[in-house]
Amino acid sequence: MPMDSAAPGAELEILYDADAIARRGRELAAQISADYRGRPLRVIGILKGAWVFLADLVRQLDLEVTVDFLSFASYGDNAHPSGAVKITKDLDQSVEGLDVLVVEDILDTGQTFEYLRGVLEAHKPRSLKVVTLLDKPSRRVRPVQADYVGFTIPDVFVVGYGLDHAQKYRHLPDVRVLPSPPD
Repeated sequence: MPMDSAAPGAELEILYDADAIARRGRELAAQISADYRGRPLRVIGILKGAWVFLADLVRQLDLEVTVDFLSFASYGDNAHPSGAVKITKDLDQSVEGLDVLVVEDILDTGQTFEYLRGVLEAHKPRSLKVVTLLDKPSRRVRPVQADYVGFTIPDVFVVGYGLDHAQKYRHLPDVRVLPSPPD
């Protein structure tokens, strides 16, 4: 269903349309399914940005999957990371001894990702890997990498497909560029 041209965000440039995202999601799901074949997988979504990607991804996995969520605060309503990271929603169940796949919306500076990895490794999972829809290596301040990457993007601020600016634009069916987000 096409978006109404008056809908918020309709005027923004599309970086990756819904078809490209769906296609790449199927490719990632096939790779993840092959890597974990025969093993149950705990998928942990990072709220709020990753929930749309997580929902589409888990429906494509050919595995026994359980889902949990974590939430961290690092951006607030600002376009730039604060540097401070805190857990705002912890796991509901233990991941000790489990194969864990973290689903991220975007890997940017690496600060939140580094903190997240430390928190989860302290819970002693059997294995820990990360899939991110978007990777922005040009902004990296920590030397971290995702195990599975949807798209590598330039240094632009993106919204849509679950990603937001000040809680707006999550509803967009694709990833779009927000030209100059206010600070």
